[in-house]
Amino acid sequence: MPDIDADFLALPMRRLADAALQRARDLGAEHADFRLERIRGRYLTLTDAELDSEYDSDTLGFAVRVVHDGVWGFAASTELSPDSAAAVAERAVTVAAVSAAASTERIELAPEPAHPDAAWVSSYEVDPFAVGPREQTATLAGWSRRLLDDSRVDHVDASVLAVKEQKFYADTAGTTTTQQRVRIAPEAEVFATRGGVLDSMRTIAPPAGRGWEYLAQVEPQLDRLPDLLAEKLAAPSVEPGDYDLVVHPSNLWLTIHESIGHATELDRALGYEAAYAGTSFATPDLLGGLRYGSDIMNVTGDRNVEHGLATIGYDDEGVATTSFDLVRDGVLVGYQRDRRISRLQGYPSSNGCAHADSPATMPIQRMANVSLAADPRGPSTDGLIDGVERGIYIVGDKSWSIDMQRYNFQFTGQRFYRIENGRITGMLRDVAYQATTTDFWGAMRALGGPQTYELGGSFMCGKGQPGQIAAVSHGCPAAVFSGIRVLNTVQEAGK
Repeated sequence: MPDIDADFLALPMRRLADAALQRARDLGAEHADFRLERIRGRYLTLTDAELDSEYDSDTLGFAVRVVHDGVWGFAASTELSPDSAAAVAERAVTVAAVSAAASTERIELAPEPAHPDAAWVSSYEVDPFAVGPREQTATLAGWSRRLLDDSRVDHVDASVLAVKEQKFYADTAGTTTTQQRVRIAPEAEVFATRGGVLDSMRTIAPPAGRGWEYLAQVEPQLDRLPDLLAEKLAAPSVEPGDYDLVVHPSNLWLTIHESIGHATELDRALGYEAAYAGTSFATPDLLGGLRYGSDIMNVTGDRNVEHGLATIGYDDEGVATTSFDLVRDGVLVGYQRDRRISRLQGYPSSNGCAHADSPATMPIQRMANVSLAADPRGPSTDGLIDGVERGIYIVGDKSWSIDMQRYNFQFTGQRFYRIENGRITGMLRDVAYQATTTDFWGAMRALGGPQTYELGGSFMCGKGQPGQIAAVSHGCPAAVFSGIRVLNTVQEAGK
């Protein structure tokens, strides 16, 4: 496990925090927290083995958030001096005073024990920022040339996005935390045209809370891409109708994200995100009674799973993170919550779901790693397929659509295989599956065992006004769904 970088630890974080928090106390704040943050990012893209773009970013700054007379105040700066920190705290209190006229709810926070001098580092081996851009470009170029050597491939895109996030947090209750986490998203995609039809096939290794070593796990997928693309281009178009679906984790994670992850954010369920991100059909009056899915459905929110994109030791309100139930035996039993929403709804504590995406933004409630549990004694994916007479096996994610209440949805994928009498008999094209959230999860009749379980996820989950971006993972096994409506996307487009 790596150490927190010495250059970050050398910053005057505690002096800044002391100055800011003391000034907030002097001005009568009921609560104040200080967050110093550095975020490094690198994004490389190549087209046909040639560098297309290289983007490096390095953000460093701090923020002070206060509750003053029951109203939020927030301010931020990039000037790392104690005088600046005290001035920013004073500005945050001023913001609260000005905002009081428009405030309709008194801000109170759920209690949290103090966590003094806590430290946490994510699980990775090789810091991506210790590997130079030239070496990274050479790796992606090597991938691309291997794929271009196959005559069935017309074009190749290759990319890698890496982020290192470092945070120091302190508050007036006595918590101080220092944390560092790394995440990476490598990808290769091949393109070809056949009979006037352009299509593509890409790697399905998800983004992960890992380091540069993760690229070695992605590389074995490359050699299959030309075969898969050629098979897809030659495949027949799907006949629309109702099918049993066997859904691989590389596709199912996105359905979990959209239909469970967002739907169980408590601020959204209460209507606080209605103006931008939408609401949720899973409203608090249904807690404990809503039949979300079949009785084999068990879903948790988890901020601790190794290599999860939303994994962290302490959230941006100083809350020690944990795992918690959202759906148990198919019934809605919980929500994702921060300290303010927890107190507002009468919960004794937060479950650690506050996050800010930069030192210039205020923490808001964000998604945990929301995951579907495997069947401890469940079969392999082949075993699931064995039990399907007429169905489709779906691998990899692609496009998606869901309504603002997270209820009516449609998803596509990367690869689709016809299942007949328990056997895969060839690839299909132009497949999309459509359902409502409760009908889809209610149709889940079998889960794969732990050997089928994988973490998927995304770097780019958006929420809030002004908008913020967060990374999140979703684990799940392969699963079988009975009688799901399948559309032909070409026919639906009127072509």
